[in-house]
Amino acid sequence: MREKQNHIEEFWTQPESRRLEFKEQFPGGKQLAKTSVAFSNGAGGKIVFGVRNDPREIIGIVNDKLFKLEERIANHILDNCEPTIVPEIYIQAVGGKTLLVVEIFSGPNKPYYIKSQGKDNGVCIRVGSTTRQASQEMIQTLELRRRNISFDALPVYDASIAEVSLDTFKADYKKTTSRTLNVERLTNMGLLHDERGHILPTHGAVLLSESPIRKRYFPYAKIECARFKGTDKGVFLDQMTINGPIHVTVEPCLSFIKKNIALSARIGEVYREDRWEYPLEAVREAITNAVIHRDYSVLGNDIKVAIFDDMLEITSPGQLPETLSIEKLGTGRSEIRNRVLAPIFKNLNLIEAWGTGFQRMRKALEKYPEVDLILQEVGYAFQVQFRKRMVDRTSTGQVPDKYRTSIMQDADKVKLLKYCREARLLKEMMSFMKLKHRETFMNNYLRPLLEANCIAMTIPDKPKSPSQRYIITQNGKAFLNQ
Repeated sequence: MREKQNHIEEFWTQPESRRLEFKEQFPGGKQLAKTSVAFSNGAGGKIVFGVRNDPREIIGIVNDKLFKLEERIANHILDNCEPTIVPEIYIQAVGGKTLLVVEIFSGPNKPYYIKSQGKDNGVCIRVGSTTRQASQEMIQTLELRRRNISFDALPVYDASIAEVSLDTFKADYKKTTSRTLNVERLTNMGLLHDERGHILPTHGAVLLSESPIRKRYFPYAKIECARFKGTDKGVFLDQMTINGPIHVTVEPCLSFIKKNIALSARIGEVYREDRWEYPLEAVREAITNAVIHRDYSVLGNDIKVAIFDDMLEITSPGQLPETLSIEKLGTGRSEIRNRVLAPIFKNLNLIEAWGTGFQRMRKALEKYPEVDLILQEVGYAFQVQFRKRMVDRTSTGQVPDKYRTSIMQDADKVKLLKYCREARLLKEMMSFMKLKHRETFMNNYLRPLLEANCIAMTIPDKPKSPSQRYIITQNGKAFLNQ
């Protein structure tokens, strides 16, 4: 067993997630095997022994127990998992204590499962920071990944091409590309499948059709739009269901958003300049990404667009692909989930070059310094939030009364404020508060203190800098003195 020299401090303070789990000691039952199976079926991950998760504390492993624990872990995973999972196990020293790290890699022979439970009942997947039994639809998706087959390329065996009307799609395609689509071209595009001389529609063709068969096979291939009163989902002000061929759903969705967000204007030197509440270019990109990259094998969920007073939120079924993390979005890397539909969207000018969508979103947001772009996985879904920074300060710079009362009534906010007498990284603050969910911490603690002008960024001109720290302000110090 070897010692790895990378810096575990970079992740031991992070919350448990899709790729990370902490164990104080060897767990009972088949919990370790289930986590290993879930990591192998997903993006891989690390199981770190010697760390208590709640509250977060490095306990360490006694040196004379390390090799016995390593052997027990390796045997447990090899004996209980099918196909075979071979973990990489190494030790890591942190703060004078020794941790044991079990690294599980994304496997090529999906689906992996608990041997004693069989493939029908023993397949596990990772959803956020939890391990769950996979549904039959998810097992089918994992088998397709192993065979390198895209879900939208699968033929629909109990449907005929006569049931799938592609007239609207063909007309739109010809208008954009000047190309007429016949059976041969539709087959080459993956929308039709030749099964021993019998032509069948694929899932991609059904999703692009305007026939009733689309609703029959994909009742949730729609966008639910809603405008809520305030900052929660208590009261609807407006709502709309967009349920048509998926390539024509983006514009109606954008029209609903424009109807429900503010438009301001100012007179420039020559022309009047209109400015929407959110950058429409970035919003359009987020909607298009939600439509083209969603997991259509997930039959029970639809795309949701929610507008609140303080943010616009777009949620799409399906996690990020295994090889792509949130940190890598916007770096030019891409992985296409729907390999039949994606080139079609590109030919229709609905998407541009691969891997540039989030770059364009961030570019558009440069003109909106008051709006934050938040990307996160929520359960088995991916979410994009355009969240406004709700700054409210008095002309004297003092803490407004509405903030003063809420902070005084929350001992945790006062505790965090005292902790920030020295500049702190976000992950340090979350660890201090024993919180593992970033958005919960941002919404309930960090943003209220920022808006109250009780703490401030150390690099205010680069709010998303990885070196960003937060420190108490003079207002915050005056508040504590009071």
